[in-house]
Amino acid sequence: MTDELQKGLEGVLVAESELSKIDGDAGKLVYRGYTIEDLARGASYEEVSYLLWHGHLPDADELASFEESMVAERAVDEDVLTTVRDLAEADENPMAALRTAVSMLSGYDPDADEPTTNTEATLRKGRRITAKIPTILAAFTRIRNGEDPVEPRDDLGHAANFLYMLNGEEPDDVLAETFDMALVLHADHGINASTFSAMVTASTLSDIHSAVTSAIGTLKGPLHGGANQDVMEMLKEVDDAATDPLEWVENALDEGRRVSGFGHRVYNVKDPRAKILGERSKELGEAAGSLNWYEMSTTIEEYMADQKGLAPNVDFYSASTYYQMGIPVDIYTPIFAMSRASGWIAHVVEYTEENRLIRPRARYTGPEDQLFTAVEER
Repeated sequence: MTDELQKGLEGVLVAESELSKIDGDAGKLVYRGYTIEDLARGASYEEVSYLLWHGHLPDADELASFEESMVAERAVDEDVLTTVRDLAEADENPMAALRTAVSMLSGYDPDADEPTTNTEATLRKGRRITAKIPTILAAFTRIRNGEDPVEPRDDLGHAANFLYMLNGEEPDDVLAETFDMALVLHADHGINASTFSAMVTASTLSDIHSAVTSAIGTLKGPLHGGANQDVMEMLKEVDDAATDPLEWVENALDEGRRVSGFGHRVYNVKDPRAKILGERSKELGEAAGSLNWYEMSTTIEEYMADQKGLAPNVDFYSASTYYQMGIPVDIYTPIFAMSRASGWIAHVVEYTEENRLIRPRARYTGPEDQLFTAVEER
């Protein structure tokens, strides 16, 4: 047992995993042996979820059966929707509302009492959670805007159905494809903070609802899940200032402000997901007849690379991509959770197959040999 201190557990190996591999120096991300480029451009979110949960890409029959099972689980119990409505009307933070609603789902799950070690039951519960999160988030967003929730459709894919429930109209193919790609890109990313949180909870043999709720609570923190919202708010500030982006960034850095969307705990080069979303952000801008957001982003990216040696992460380009799709800025992080649910569930299932309670130590630095005195003598 080592006494070497690793703050934040940085670089500490806590598990073996077949799910995703990150090469931070080469800028590569792989899900079960498939490059993120191939999956993002060729596979749907449902295919990737199946891959993460079952170890292989589905054939046509397997995919059709899986998609049907996901569609069947989209509806949310009315009691949960009542709570979502109450939270929306109380102007609750979207991530806090999602955390509460996901926790409630266990009360209506037919497999709720099945132990975490029952892998098939855990996957069934995980499938229900993944299918219902978009329904919850879309309902919350519409209710707080004074609109009624839109019921899910059974003829749309996971990504397209969310956009339909969010906006009340079927998205065109470009928007549906773009959003599906974004979900694939965020589906898994090794043992990050929220994934580890889910694993810690599950390692106690707690249930998958508790594990996902833990993960959502972890993702809510701005050091993990809020960066894409911060990026878009920064870009809007630059745009509102009507000044040159380079001048804005220079002034911001001189004032000690942080430029959001740059640097990564793992990648030392440009995040491969940022490359893909950067291309899609440009395509959306071209389709809309304005490259304002894309050009502003690339200008800032080039400056940060030249002057600070920092490369953009996935959040830097997901921000402008979502914004050009008309998605409200403050639900960017819940959308991250919507996508990452499949990865959280996959890691929980993988870890609990050979489970060991996760229990690190702390080095004690407090006083020694304190003399106890009764309360009357203190």
